[in-house]
Amino acid sequence: MDEVNVVVAHSERATLRVGDVFLKVDADQARIDVEVEAMALAPVPTPEILWREPPVLALAAVRGTALGRLGEPSPASPAAWAAAGAAVRRLHDAPLPPWPGRRRRDPGELAVELDGECEALVTSGVLPAALVTRNRRVAEAALRAWTPVFAHGDLQIDHVFVDGAEVTGVIDWSEAGRGDALFDLATLTLGHEERLGDLLTGYGADVDLDALRAWWSLRALLGVRWLTEHGFDPFAPGCEVDVLKSRM
Repeated sequence: MDEVNVVVAHSERATLRVGDVFLKVDADQARIDVEVEAMALAPVPTPEILWREPPVLALAAVRGTALGRLGEPSPASPAAWAAAGAAVRRLHDAPLPPWPGRRRRDPGELAVELDGECEALVTSGVLPAALVTRNRRVAEAALRAWTPVFAHGDLQIDHVFVDGAEVTGVIDWSEAGRGDALFDLATLTLGHEERLGDLLTGYGADVDLDALRAWWSLRALLGVRWLTEHGFDPFAPGCEVDVLKSRM
């Protein structure tokens, strides 16, 4: 009998692996609804849906290996990163999904949230004031109007699987919707700035690099406390706090 391995688990959701089957357990069925519909519409390889019995969604494992892990050097080749960029571009060029997306859309609303989070990081002593202030200044470039695209919404490096120079699957679509293209690109390269050029080679479009880099600071600032509270370690080498330090 295959062992049950916990891939990720916190108070909002959990993912288990049993052999070549992934079981996603989520109390928020709206997230699962989005994931199922997004995978049906996305013009990129996605996991096969085996069955769904709320609150569980069963998915087949995808072929290949993850593009990398946050906090570790990516073992993938430049060609694999370029292929990932091309896949993301296909997604962003696809027709917009019919739902608005769960990610923040209004720059003013995002600025208010960011300022509140920065204040909390400093007053609670989680991060030094100088580090927060510098990254808040960098993050300003991300607070601009943008044209919505079909966005993955949580395009972490370990959500893209490759086999050689082929993208074999993109997983975890629960945050998909109409979003900022640069948020996807920044999420994929968070902590892997040296791979940005390879990714953009495949993406093949003019990109506002200042705004993209600003998303690294913005995402990290908004994520530190949530990650800590949900059992993750943003202070681990190469992770969110190191990303913030690299802006100093």
